Amino acid sequence: HRYAGRPEMRYRYDDAGRVVEQLNPAGLSYRYQYEQDRITVTDSLNRREVLHTEGGAGLKRVVKKELADGSVTHSGYDAAGRLTAQTDAAGRRTEYGLNVVSGDITDITTPDGRETKFYYNDGNQLTAVVYPDGLESRREYDEPGRLVSETSRSGETVRYRYDDAHSELPATTTDATGSTRQMTWSRYGQLLAFTDCSGYQTRYEYDRFGQMTAVHREEGISLYRHYDNRGRLTSVKDAQGRETQYEYNAAGDLTAVITPDGNRSETQYDAWGKAVSTTQGGLTRSMEYDAAGRVISLTNENGSHSDFSYDALDRLVQQGGFDGRTQRYHYDLTGKLTQSEDEGLVTLWYYDESDRITHRTVNGEPAEQWQYDDHGWLTDISHLSEGHRVAVHYGYDDKGRLTGERQTVENPETGELLWQH
Repeated sequence: HRYAGRPEMRYRYDDAGRVVEQLNPAGLSYRYQYEQDRITVTDSLNRREVLHTEGGAGLKRVVKKELADGSVTHSGYDAAGRLTAQTDAAGRRTEYGLNVVSGDITDITTPDGRETKFYYNDGNQLTAVVYPDGLESRREYDEPGRLVSETSRSGETVRYRYDDAHSELPATTTDATGSTRQMTWSRYGQLLAFTDCSGYQTRYEYDRFGQMTAVHREEGISLYRHYDNRGRLTSVKDAQGRETQYEYNAAGDLTAVITPDGNRSETQYDAWGKAVSTTQGGLTRSMEYDAAGRVISLTNENGSHSDFSYDALDRLVQQGGFDGRTQRYHYDLTGKLTQSEDEGLVTLWYYDESDRITHRTVNGEPAEQWQYDDHGWLTDISHLSEGHRVAVHYGYDDKGRLTGERQTVENPETGELLWQH
């Protein structure tokens, strides 16, 4: 098959009707090998992923995945084939509690033991979420099941009102400050008018295809939008006649933008729709990609180059900068950055069991530190500067809202406070 303006993709199947090869002439191709409880997927970069399955008929599930870098993840399911647990490449387990009847998720327990709970009404609509820090968000519905109020973690409530019992979209919303906004909708669910809390109204017009053709704001400020026969936006004109035009290639990629002053910016694409160059004001920036669609080279408007390299999981591992510097990056089994190298500087990054960054060192010397309270809220960021510990401290109310920020300078050895603000 192929899309307009794109290369043709081909597929081969075995006698059982399973795809065994996907051929992409300008990108990654894939080969699929099937065994009793295992599927091996190999791409044209010779990266291999192995899926181990259990169950029969419609309940066959992937219970183990071997990734291209050799790491392994696991998944667990209940008798109905619903996901109940996932174990990441570092062996950390996340568990999902389910309602045995509806299958709704009732709780999620992360590897650090922190739990999020979910509550529902008889219509299986989410009514409350209790987060690991103890805060709660809530939703309320009317008899037809329409959302009538929404309360955030910080306790602020937005209320929704409907015109009649059959309306599916709200006519007004009222926020926690009492400010009200009004909406008028078409029978097709299109917004026709919006009145903000100050009484200013914006009106919208549409064509028979549902495309927005005009926006009218207060004081005669209007915008008019035009489309081609493929539904692509071709121009936007304001009430003064100033027009911005848009051009496309056969595949539908935006190739040019012409502003009202006549300035033209152009973008060229490869066969797969990835931008390979952009030109604006006579200056061009170009990009090159590998078969996996990753940027491997960037040339800026001055002709300087930056090169990029990736690991088997598409993570950036090396970057050659425009200034000639080389930076390298290392990751742990779960994808967190653990080491970065910039010429002679080696930075190590450390995390707690909740994957929150706790501190970093540069060439073995302490740099920044991050501290959190029992709720998981960030309370302190500090670093050493000219022999002093410089810190920013954050305070919160019982709803997790930031209430204060204090800056201090201390003697790191004695803890003596030297300055604060």
